[in-house]
Amino acid sequence: MKVLSQFLHAAVAVAVFTLPCLGQAGDKCAGVPGIPGTPGSSGVPGRDGRDGMKGDPGPPGPMGPPNGLPGATGRDGLPGPPGPRGEQGEKGERGPEVLLLKGMINKAGDKIFATNAKVVDFETILQTCQNSGGSVAKPMNEKENDAILEIVKEKNQYAYLGIKESPVPREFEYLDGMAVNYTNWRRYEPNGKGAENCVEMQTDGSWNDKKCNQYRLTVCEF
Repeated sequence: MKVLSQFLHAAVAVAVFTLPCLGQAGDKCAGVPGIPGTPGSSGVPGRDGRDGMKGDPGPPGPMGPPNGLPGATGRDGLPGPPGPRGEQGEKGERGPEVLLLKGMINKAGDKIFATNAKVVDFETILQTCQNSGGSVAKPMNEKENDAILEIVKEKNQYAYLGIKESPVPREFEYLDGMAVNYTNWRRYEPNGKGAENCVEMQTDGSWNDKKCNQYRLTVCEF
């Protein structure tokens, strides 16, 4: 009987818990928790919010090592406006006389012979040729003698050569003191015996010793 009584009590308890909730309005019924559902899918991402306020500047970075490589050169800027014109300087001294070629120039080997068509004394010819970057024409072979002769014949004037008498009478040398290695003396020349220290070329190409104060054609070599 005791067992039967315990069974009846259990059956009543089960019936009570399984009865549907019939409470009146306002009464709460305690239900049995159900099984959790599956999570829903993620929604669409929201839009970015508005920019926040600008933060304070950070502290300066550490200084680089000394003697670092210089950076690349920047591009040139736009040219500035031209500056004001400066004051005119003082007029300089007159430069040396330049040999003005009168369309008469000859070449022989490595030499160029030219004239300014002026007829002056030997000292003036010497200065003119030096100021022009050359020297008084001195033929050192027959070809050079013929090149000078063409100028002499064209201008129909005798010309002084870059040859002078040495301290020894009847011995001649170039202006730099070197001995003459080619001559084309006229017959019986030189005959000045120390009184005629310069040498002229005549219109047939022959040479004659002459005083240096005569006026002769300027012929320079370069």
